[in-house]
Amino acid sequence: MKEDYLIHQTQLFQQLLILGFTSVCIFTSFTYNALNYTQIINASLFNTAIPVTIILVCFLLKIEKTNIYQLSGLLISVLGILAIITKLDLNILLSLNFNKGDLFMIVAIIAWGIYSAYLRKRNFDVSLLSLVHIICTFGLIFLFPLFLLDLMQGKPVEISNNLFYILIYIAIFPSIGSYYCWAGAVAIIGANRAGIFLSLIPLFSTILAMIFFNEKFLFFHFIGSVLIILGLFLSNKKITNA
Repeated sequence: MKEDYLIHQTQLFQQLLILGFTSVCIFTSFTYNALNYTQIINASLFNTAIPVTIILVCFLLKIEKTNIYQLSGLLISVLGILAIITKLDLNILLSLNFNKGDLFMIVAIIAWGIYSAYLRKRNFDVSLLSLVHIICTFGLIFLFPLFLLDLMQGKPVEISNNLFYILIYIAIFPSIGSYYCWAGAVAIIGANRAGIFLSLIPLFSTILAMIFFNEKFLFFHFIGSVLIILGLFLSNKKITNA
């Protein structure tokens, strides 16, 4: 019995490590860092690929069943991602001269896919608020060495009122609030179905980017969006028996 308890505790610790590392550490830091190099519209459009990324991870980890439509949707969504990061320019693909921010976003959406899949796979039961606190705590532990690395590279934190307001906003809404709602959604309707609602992120982000930052929605954005959304709808198509 004691041996089983230790195995369970080890597995629990490993799951919490993965949840904290992939979400708060990798997804958050890579997303924020990507915005230093790429358009807000680019970064937001990558979020439409998260649902099919979740489907892929769930398939690989055998968490939820996957059908031929979901795999086909995954392939089409990947083509949509390629359309965005290459700007429909074959030379960029051949030379592998991709925008650094776009590559950061690819890592971020893969990390969120892993996070969502493990969130569904977890075999422990705690309240949503407690789970969010635990995940954030583990994530901050991983982020602390990165913070020290920035300081050593001569990137000090400038204390100001703006920094205070930004931290308050991030702590309440994108962090605790969004993680609480997401964990609840995955627990209730599953990772695959919850992922569909992430497609609303690019809609609101694109509108705000065009209003506040005068960014332009270009043709390659349109083609990439169409392919990703087509893949999204295809991946959620159910197989019916003849």
